[in-house]
Parts: sequence; C-alpha cells; structure tokens
Amino acid sequence: MNTYQKELIKATIPILRESGEVLTNYFYARMFKAHPELRNMFNMGNQANGRQKSALANAVLAYAENIENPSVLISVLKGIGTKHRSLNIQPEQYKIVGTHLIASIGEVVGEAATQEILDAWTAAFYQLAEIMINLEKEMYQENKAKSGSWNGWRKFVIKKIIQESTEIKSFYLYPEDGKEITEYHAGQFISIQVFVPELDLLQPRQYSLSSAFNPEYYRISVKKETGIAPNPSGMVSNTLHSKSEGDVVSISSPAGIFHLEKDSKNPLVLISGGVGLTPMLSMLETNLNSIQNKKTIWIHGCRNESVHAFKNQIMEIKKDAGHLETFTFYDTVENDDETSNQIIQGRVDLHKCKDAILLEEAKFYICGPEMFIKAQYETLINLNVSEKNIFYEEFGPQLINLN
Repeated sequence: MNTYQKELIKATIPILRESGEVLTNYFYARMFKAHPELRNMFNMGNQANGRQKSALANAVLAYAENIENPSVLISVLKGIGTKHRSLNIQPEQYKIVGTHLIASIGEVVGEAATQEILDAWTAAFYQLAEIMINLEKEMYQENKAKSGSWNGWRKFVIKKIIQESTEIKSFYLYPEDGKEITEYHAGQFISIQVFVPELDLLQPRQYSLSSAFNPEYYRISVKKETGIAPNPSGMVSNTLHSKSEGDVVSISSPAGIFHLEKDSKNPLVLISGGVGLTPMLSMLETNLNSIQNKKTIWIHGCRNESVHAFKNQIMEIKKDAGHLETFTFYDTVENDDETSNQIIQGRVDLHKCKDAILLEEAKFYICGPEMFIKAQYETLINLNVSEKNIFYEEFGPQLINLN
C-alpha cells in the first residue's frame, strides 16, 4: 500500500464507526447468497445473534485505525488465526471474502466510495490477508509436526457421556481410527463439527478441553443452551446433548492461545462463571499432576447448586491438595447448610477474597460471559494487579479487548 492509499483508508474511519455493522450485515448476506456452502463453515448462531457481524465490524475498524502499523494487532490476529486453523480455513477462502467485502463497501457506502477508495481497501484487505495466510501457514506446519496431530477434521467416537449438572454433560471422545492423539496445553479448545437437522447444515463450534491431557481421549463438557428458537445459537449444544454413546463426531486438533504457561512457577488464580469453568478445570488438573503444585485459588460463580458442575470433583481435589483454596459464589443459596461449605451468596465479588488472591506474581485466568470477564478484569486492575498477569477467554467471536 502507498501513503495516499493509507490516507484514504483513514478517511473512511468515521463511516466504519457509524455504519460498520450495517456493512458487515450486508457483506455476510451477499457472500452466503453467492456461496451457500460457506454456511457449513460459519457459526450460524453467531450470525443470527449478531456477534459475528459485530466482531468483524470491530476488526475492520481496528485495522483501519492501525493501517500505518498493523503489526500492533498481531496478538489479536494470532487469536483469530488459531481459530481459523481449527476450522481448516484455506487461503483461497480469503479471496472469496475479499471479493464480497470490497463489493459490499461500494454497494453500502454508495457514491462516496470512489474507485480510489475501493482500490485502497482492496490493497488493504489483501495486505491483511497475506499476514493472516502466512500466520496460519506457520500454524498448520507447526500443528502437523506434533506427534499424533492432524490438520482438518478427524472422526472421534463418543464412548462415554457423564451428566455433570442439570445443564452440563461431559463427552469422552476417542479416535475412531485408534491412532495416537496429540497433547495440548491446559486451557486450549477443540472445534467440533456436527450436522444440525433444524438448519440442514454442518455446524462447527469450539469447546474447551475440560481435563488434563489423557493419551486415550479428549473430554469436553457442554452446557445445553435453552430457548433457542428461532435463534440457532444453542442448536449445536442441543444436538450434542441428544447424542448417545457410540455416536461419531468430527473434531479438529487442539488449538488456542489461552492456556497455562509451560513450566511457570507463578501462583494461579482461576476465575470462572458458569460453563467457563471448563478450561479452568483442565488447568487445575494439569497443575495437580505436575511436580510444581503451585499455590492455586479457585473462584467460581453460578446460579445455584443444581447447575454447579464438577462440584464434588473440586472438593475431592481440595481434600488432597494443600496448595488449593476455593471460593464458590451462588446467585441463590437453596440450602442453609451450603453457606457452611464455603458458599458465598451473590455474584462473584473478588473483593470478598482479595486477601487470598493478591499473591506475589500470581497469574490470573478468567473465563465466562462477556460482562463477567469485564467485571473481574476491572476489579483486578482496581486491586493493582498488572494487566500483563491477567489472561481471559471469551467464548465465541472476540468482542472485548482489555489488554
């Protein structure tokens, strides 16, 4: 891109701020009409609830704002790239996206989108595409080099299903071919692909691995979302909850940049809301199995005891692990004896356990709904925790960027 083109991109920033989501909404409709097969690759739940459109609008705006130095976005791009790798996104698909995005700019913006502006955005998009393609190429190569790993989709058999709470089931996934599976870092996820009859589509979803690595299987623990019609956001979780032992699903190899740092000796503070406890459980078990046994604070919040998954497992770990301290928050305490079992009534409030969590050089990991993450992050900052020691995982398209 030349200097003049960069200035043209910057000149469109006010339009992107005002009409970014109108543009991305139009873009997706245009692209899916021309390439309906891509509906099998995109999360149609996030299309219906608007999260994907918002995420793309935010990404386009951020790129325009940093067009002089897009390298400052590299950490965000790596997060997008690792998800693309898990979905088996290929370079040729960037051309499809570029064609429809540039056309959408012209059709939505109208006469203000001069040919010079469209040419500038074409150059900008393919600059970004080249960055992403190169990043993802390295990820595919690194993944392929791992023992037991694979790129693309691989069939796994659901050999065991465990009801963990009234809403959450664990699925134990064994490779159908009986061959080796690859190791992963605690906190990472897999993509799973199932056919959803209501949509007549294959649909991918990402689910955190919910246990320490076991060389025989992967485990995911999935919350059944309710109230899905007409929004398809929960159709994959409902489809999974209807599965039986012996059914086969397709999954990608583990991916993700939210995970424990290997060989780190820092104390851990694991903060989760609802089903956000799944990657934390993997971290907790992995730490328990390591020789480090780092001081660990487990903080979890959910609505009540009936939806509290893995409650007994955490209690058993705590009995045997002197390095573990737990704080559990219930919106509603249903039994009087729950408060004697270290249950705190109300939403997660880190001020109520600040004396326990403010450990020197502790690493803080947060996972849960968007507002939950923001609230815990802001509290930690107010408690003078350095942002470099705070890590978070947002389920779905990235809408928040706190550090």
